[in-house]
Amino acid sequence: MAGTDTEVHMCDAAVTLAFSVLGKRWNGMIVATLGSGPAPFVALRRAVTGISDTVLSDRLAELGQAGLVARTVDAGPPITVTYSLTESGEGLVPILSRLGEWASANLQVPAH
Repeated sequence: MAGTDTEVHMCDAAVTLAFSVLGKRWNGMIVATLGSGPAPFVALRRAVTGISDTVLSDRLAELGQAGLVARTVDAGPPITVTYSLTESGEGLVPILSRLGEWASANLQVPAH
């Protein structure tokens, strides 16, 4: 039984780690948006309604440090910066899709 307790603890730690990244506001939406393909900063800002430039920049840096998003600079002219999902980030897309399906079926939108 001790092995089972260790496995549960490791799973809890892994879920906690995942939500330390995905639980931050906007991160899931950014990953989901990039699931459609690479995008420049401006397109991401338009797609993630309500996010400021500063927060988007911070979140992209965090997702990059987590190994989920890659930043590519094309020297141009003009210089362009494109963001895309890494292999790890791409692995999240079906998980986020399933999470959205679950939320639609099981959670109610709070009344305003």
